[in-house]
Amino acid sequence: MESKDDMSQAPKAVPKPGISGFRENFSADIKSGFLVFLIAMPLCLGIAKASGYPPIAGVFTAIIGGILVPWISNSELTIKGPAAGMIVIVLGCVDGFGHTGGLDVIADSEAYHMALAVGVIAGLVQIVLAIFRSGILSEFFPTAAVHGMLASIGIMIATKQFHAMIGNPTKEKEPLKVIGAIPAAIQHLKPEVAMIGFACLAIMIFWAVMPKKISWLKKLPAQLVVVAVGILLGYYFSTKLESNAFVNVPNDIRQGLAFPNFTGAFESDHLYHALQFILMFSLVGTLESLLSAKAVDLLDPYRRKSNFNLDLLGVGIANTVASFVGGLPMISEIVRSKANIDNGARSRFANLFHGLFLLVFVALLPQLIKLIPNASLAAMLVFTGYRLASPYEFIHMYRVGREQLAIFVATIIGVLATDLLIGVGMGIAVKAAFHIYNGAPISSLFTPDIEVTEPDRSTTLVTVKNAAVFSTWIGLRRMIHSIAADRSVILDLSATQLVDHTVMEKLQELEMDFQQKHRKLVIIGLELHHGLSKHPHAAQIRTDF
Repeated sequence: MESKDDMSQAPKAVPKPGISGFRENFSADIKSGFLVFLIAMPLCLGIAKASGYPPIAGVFTAIIGGILVPWISNSELTIKGPAAGMIVIVLGCVDGFGHTGGLDVIADSEAYHMALAVGVIAGLVQIVLAIFRSGILSEFFPTAAVHGMLASIGIMIATKQFHAMIGNPTKEKEPLKVIGAIPAAIQHLKPEVAMIGFACLAIMIFWAVMPKKISWLKKLPAQLVVVAVGILLGYYFSTKLESNAFVNVPNDIRQGLAFPNFTGAFESDHLYHALQFILMFSLVGTLESLLSAKAVDLLDPYRRKSNFNLDLLGVGIANTVASFVGGLPMISEIVRSKANIDNGARSRFANLFHGLFLLVFVALLPQLIKLIPNASLAAMLVFTGYRLASPYEFIHMYRVGREQLAIFVATIIGVLATDLLIGVGMGIAVKAAFHIYNGAPISSLFTPDIEVTEPDRSTTLVTVKNAAVFSTWIGLRRMIHSIAADRSVILDLSATQLVDHTVMEKLQELEMDFQQKHRKLVIIGLELHHGLSKHPHAAQIRTDF
């Protein structure tokens, strides 16, 4: 067994990057790409359908993300494609353009084409953000508010898809009304559809809690098992199911191509809505993608670091292309990326192979896709939504600190009652209020008070005064990273009255970053503070000022 010291060091045999390592990494990457493709196919179909797009749109996105991004980004193990976290935003976009959920096919098609125009412009915005090195954007938002945003998205996905899972899709669009309509939906469920849905949901749950003695079954992806069982049950109940109970994809992949309607999207009646969702697509998509890419870097067994600006550039270009041909917005997707790592991928070309397998499958075997019941896809998304908003998330926030739980819950309530941007804003406002209550000067929420000295020829001392909080973290981080690489850094927090949870968490990431670069970072002064909980990332307060 490796010691902690051994694990903290990058392995000696780091795979060759890019084309130079293509042959060396080929067998591992193509194997992992194939296994990830098996997971990605049903998820891409389900995410697209739940987003108000044609199911094939999700596959287009993953194909383009897989084939295009590896040539731009140096992120070695991330899988690019549609993500459940964007469902609520994309669905909100098409709904605002007049999407009817199947009641009016022409109106739905028009809404879809206008949403594609929003996707194209949002992709261009991401390219601009990458050019201006905005990859650091992920460092700004407070952790509890981000987790609250994701949990609220999970609640909206799970409740909306529950209706579809039991064969009674709701036309309600407001999250609280969707939740309120569940009892009535259960009373009028379609038995055969519900049996398929609950059977598939049970498989997802069982795979997650599978006993160790039969854990060898996990070699089969849960999503693949769900699709197989769904197809068998769909065949068994075929005489009692309507044709629209199954996934609908074109027989010829070229028939699935769709192009944006810029004129309709940006006419006066729709202009405000279009601009609002360009902001939502680009901001939330960028944030989710950067956070996922960062998380994957921490899981990379070779301890490689992605250039987040380059990764954002790749995602932005791919999003622009995908929206031009009918695809969903994409991000660096954490679940498929984790599967990529677990399956032994060595380089970014595993993402390429996963995209190629998707292309071949949808081009050659569309009839097989048409056998998949929509209830199976809905069940996968119900489980995905639950995972985003599981009770563990609430427990974790409580353990970090009761004030973090309050921020987390405030964000969820804000999102469910209003929308994503307002909800996140409410979470940030609650966090700022806690900071002021805990003694942080208002000015310290906007401008970091930092003093830099050089006590000797090889050491730089960075002293932070008043408060170190999420809103000034980027400035502090830039200051530390600007110090010459041959110098040791001492970060003195003894003069702060408050060091918040977000900064405590990011300081640990910074220590790991320095360690991997064989640099020395020493953090002092926290012994004068006390935590708001026993959690190592709890906010630290000094009360003896």
